[in-house]
Amino acid sequence: MTMKHAFRLRQASDFKRLRQEGQTFRHPFLILSLAANTLDHNRYGFITGRRIGKAVVRNRVRRRLREAVRHFHPQLAPGYDMVIVARPQIVCQPYTAIQLALSQTLDRAGLLVNKDKPQP
Repeated sequence: MTMKHAFRLRQASDFKRLRQEGQTFRHPFLILSLAANTLDHNRYGFITGRRIGKAVVRNRVRRRLREAVRHFHPQLAPGYDMVIVARPQIVCQPYTAIQLALSQTLDRAGLLVNKDKPQP
């Protein structure tokens, strides 16, 4: 099952707003920026820069991040826009490490409502 398109950030203005107004939480594999929105659901954006690698590698990292976010989506507090920026160290990591990194970062941000986190 894929993430619904309504849950994705697409507009450059949204990314810019998060960069200027959002809170930032860092992990060696990723950076999470978040800001409240006026909706009753969360929206997610993903950034994989050229430093990550060529297009195939960047797309693979984006797919893994989207899947990890989809996995945690039901456990997250609603009403936030989030941008996840991949760092170069994420490329050689297995999916479980990415999932754990995202879990730790979301927990530090205080977004995990349901503390019964599934084991990666």
